[in-house]
Order: sequence, then structure tokens, then C-alpha cells
Amino acid sequence: MKNKNTIIGAAFLMATSAIGPGFLTQTTVFTQQLTASFGFVIFLSILLDIGTQLNIWRVVSVSRKPAQELANELFFGMGYLLAILIVVGGLAFNIGNVAGAGLGFEVLFGIDVKIGAVISAVIAIGIFISKDAGKVMDSFTKVLGFVMILLILYVVFVSNPPIFEAVQRTFIPQKFDALATVTLVGGTVGGYITFSGVHRLIDAGINGEENLPEINRSATTGILVTAVVRYLLFLASLGVVVAGFTLNKDNPPASVFQSAAGEIGYKIFGVVIWCAAITSVVGAAYTSVSFLRTFHPNFEKYNRQIIIGFIVFSTIIFVLVGKPVKTLVFVGMLNGFVLPIALAIMLIASRKSRLMGNYKHSLVLQIIGWLVVVIMSAMVIYGLLPH
Repeated sequence: MKNKNTIIGAAFLMATSAIGPGFLTQTTVFTQQLTASFGFVIFLSILLDIGTQLNIWRVVSVSRKPAQELANELFFGMGYLLAILIVVGGLAFNIGNVAGAGLGFEVLFGIDVKIGAVISAVIAIGIFISKDAGKVMDSFTKVLGFVMILLILYVVFVSNPPIFEAVQRTFIPQKFDALATVTLVGGTVGGYITFSGVHRLIDAGINGEENLPEINRSATTGILVTAVVRYLLFLASLGVVVAGFTLNKDNPPASVFQSAAGEIGYKIFGVVIWCAAITSVVGAAYTSVSFLRTFHPNFEKYNRQIIIGFIVFSTIIFVLVGKPVKTLVFVGMLNGFVLPIALAIMLIASRKSRLMGNYKHSLVLQIIGWLVVVIMSAMVIYGLLPH
């Protein structure tokens, strides 16, 4: 297949954008709370993730336009609103991603977190300086994605989780947490994340109804890669929790790796969080800036320089201010808003022949999509209410 590398690369760009420092923390914390029944939450969130991603990727790809351009053509100004939400959210989360990369260097080499963050930022910038940045980015995210899977697989092996119980509770849970499900869906396909892969495909010219089989494959592969990493991390955490270890509240994922495999496990955590963070830095920068490209010729002309500036700015804020927890909490809620808004825009656009031509969007996908919009909107409103 001529476009195979790009299609797989887009899937891994999306997946590794989702698998950041927050992803590692969420998974370990929820495993501690729900034990084996967290497998059901992962299973349910995968179904919602696939429904969300297929809706967005199919509509954007068939329209042959980036999401913000499609939104502006649906209703003028909507694209600008979507771009502001994505860019602000992406920038704030990138500060956390840079911090995670710095933490990885501290764990591995004992150097200061801020120095590690700067070195990591230089590595990320190197990708976009290269002559064929798209292909380098595809290879970079694929290789580090596989590295994370292999290392977490090793930790699963040494933590010795109750696999039969985990599989059983994945389909017949004893406990359920709706908020955990929504958190996982928002963390996998919320904000800029779901657009990262499809904008990469648009950028590479892989779009239109004739390419839908490849687009579907790339969309589902991205979710499944995320799901594999999530489930393996769940199993590793479950083995540690069942063995009676108490996770460190300040750094739950590190204590999972360390409890399971000692000092080697701690070093593996350093590699995993660095891989997770640096690929998220790349994904957040590329995707956030892709939401500006169609608004002015200069954004297109200086796209690479703006991406580099985005990474530099995120790093400077982290180095000067540290990890701004309140900002990250606020933007977490902002990303909760972005998913239902973005998905609703895509679902409405899917019904407009002036935007989609003769394409008929799947009724099943539309129903799943609106279900996600309602659930995510309700949970965001619930989260805003005083408790």
C-alpha cells in the first residue's frame, strides 16, 4: 500500500498524543479505586472512543478540509471558536507534557527536571527542523509507541496480575464509575487529540470518500493502540494493588513500576513517561498549530516555525513557572467542553450536502456520536456544579 506508513503513522500520532503523563496517572489511580472492574470502564470507553473517532475522521476526511475550515463553512465563526479552544487547551497541556519529559530525564539520569525538559524540547524541535518532518514524525511516534508497549508488557509480567479475574471483570464488573469512563473518553479523544491523526492524513493528501477504508483502519488502529497500552498499564497496576502495595499519591505510575520491578522498574518508568511525554509534545504542537494554518497565508507559510515556537513557548513557561496545576485543572475542564462541541459540529456538518457532496454518513455512527455529545456535556455540567 502506497500510503501505508503515513496511515499507520497517523494512527500512532493520535495514540501517542493520548498517551501522556496524565494518561499514566489516570490509569493507575482508577485501577487503585476500582481494581479489576476498571477493565469494564476501559472496555466501555474504547467503544465510545471508536464511535467518536470514526465520526470525526470520516467527516473531516470526506470534506477534504481541516476541522476548523469545515466548522467555519458550516457556520461562520465556529471554526475560529474551535481553533481557540484547541490551541489554548493544547498549549496548556503541552506545559504538562514538557514537565513529564523532564521528569523522565530526572528518573533516568538524575538531572534537574527543567534541564531535562529543555533537552526534550530540543529533540522535539529537531523533528520539525528536518527536511521531511511528516515522515520523521510518523517514524518517531511508531518507534516510541512500540517501546512503551514492550516495557509495560515486561512490568505486567513481573507484577503477576490476576489476569483471569481482570478479563472476567472487563465484561462482568462488580463496580462502575461513570465519571471514570468520561475521564477516559475525554483523555483519549478530547481536545486536540482526535484531530491529530486526521489532520496528518489531510496534510498528506489522504482524504475523500475513496480513501475511507484506509481512514477507518487508521482511526480504529489509533484507538486500539491506546487501548492496548491502557489495558497493559491497568494489568501492571492491578498486580501491584492486589499484592498490597500502596501507591504514592504524588506519583502513582512511578510507584507501580517501582513496586513491581524495583530499581529496574523505576528506570523503566523513566523511559515510559519520557516516551509518553515527548510524543505528546510533538502531537500537541503539530495538531494545535494545524488549527491555524487555513486562517492566513502566513500561518501556512511559516507553519514549521510556528510549531517550533509553540514548543519553545511551552518549555519557557514550564522552566519559569513550573507546572501550573491550576491552569492544567482549568484546561482539563476546557478539553471536556471541546469534545462535545467539536463532535456536534462534525455531526451537523455530516448532514450538509453543500459540505459533504453525495456522501451519506452512517446512521449508527450518528446515534453513537450524539450519545457521546449528550453524556460528555452532562458530565461537564455536573463537574461545574458545586458539590
